[in-house]
Formats: sequence, structure tokens, C-alpha cells
Amino acid sequence: MRQIFLDTETTGLSADNGDRIIEIGCVEMVNRKLTGNNRHIYVNPGRDSHEEALKVHGITTEFLKDKPKFEEIADDLLAYLSGAEVIIHNAPFDLGFLDMEFGKLGHPKVREIVASVTDTLVMAKELYPGKRNSLDALCDRLEVDNSGRTLHGALLDAELLADVFINLTRGQDVLLMDDSSANEASGNGSPLMDLRVFNLPVLSANEQELAAHETVLKQIDKDSKGKTVWRVLEPVAAE
Repeated sequence: MRQIFLDTETTGLSADNGDRIIEIGCVEMVNRKLTGNNRHIYVNPGRDSHEEALKVHGITTEFLKDKPKFEEIADDLLAYLSGAEVIIHNAPFDLGFLDMEFGKLGHPKVREIVASVTDTLVMAKELYPGKRNSLDALCDRLEVDNSGRTLHGALLDAELLADVFINLTRGQDVLLMDDSSANEASGNGSPLMDLRVFNLPVLSANEQELAAHETVLKQIDKDSKGKTVWRVLEPVAAE
């Protein structure tokens, strides 16, 4: 599984009103491991950044004047993204700018050349409803060190996003194990542990806990109007 964590910086907030991309940061991960095959590109947008945008990223027109135009880096970026799962925080914003830039050159939209797009902002809102889910907020919540983020930067933000994503999806590693990994675990890799050697105690519920459990079951049964599975199905006879 090849995943690309992507972030952009722009001259302003509206691709439809003439704002342009000025920086692109991409971090590659394969099988949940960083590869180092990253991309960090500054782009000459041919216009100044809005004052508020400049306060966010600090990238001046003077700094960008000798950087390549988007058309000079478009083919390489398309090839790099092709076939990958692209992971973005607030994907509509970055995709809107990328699709605008590619569209000017007659290239397809991002979703047409990648395997899929995952929006970590959507993921975070589902996991933490009603809470702040900005990248900084997620770094704080998931204990990702973002102390070096005084200004927004595309590559740094893509790196932070990769760490945030790993923490958001922690526990899914077993779902990503392929046949070769399974073979290593049972063959030449670490030996499998025989759990039968452990004598695990069985803790039975006391009368108070059993009564509380029965109260919950009755309430569920009442709410479902007697359609709960344990009331509808006939009990299986003991052998």
C-alpha cells in the first residue's frame, strides 16, 4: 500500500478567484513505514500572496521569483501521485487548487489519477465530534510533537499529518498484514507464542453486577419492543 501525505500553501483562500499554489509538500509511506521518497516544491505563482496568507506561511514574492512555474513541475507531480492513496487534511481545499492548476494545463483531476483520497479532517470529526480538529489540535491530542511549527509549511505539515494519521489509525496494523508478513511470523520470523501455557483466572460477575446487566437488557428489550435477538431466538439446548 503506497500512501502520499500531501499539503499545499497558497497565495490565498480561493482558487476560483485567481489564487495559486506556492508550495507543495508530499511524504511517502509504504506499508505504514516512511520511505524518504518525498517531494518538496516551491512554485512561482506569478502573483503576490494576500497579506493574511503571508502571515500564515511567510513565503514572500521575492523568495519565489526564481522558483519554477507550476507547468514545469506538473508532469513529475502527476507521475509521483499516480496510483497512490493520497491523504490530506481538509482535502477539498488542496484538491481545489491542484485541480485548478492541472486543469489549466489540460491534465486530469487528482481523483482521476490516484487510487483514492482520504480526508483526515473527516476522520477526525467522526472520531472526535464537537472538538477542535485542526492539525495543531490533533497533534496536541495525539501527542505528536509540532513544536517546530511556528509558520505553516507544506512539507512540515505533511510530515506531521503522517504522524497524526498513524496515531488515528493505530490498531489497524493487523488488518494490513499481507501473506508474506503472516508467513514470517509463523516461519522464519519471531516464533508464535503458545497461549495454552498461561493459566488465566476467570472472574465471575457478582449478584449486583448480574442485576445491573439484567436491567440494561430489559431496557434494550423494551426499546426494541421485544425484538432483541436474545429474546427472539430459541436458546440452544446444551449437549
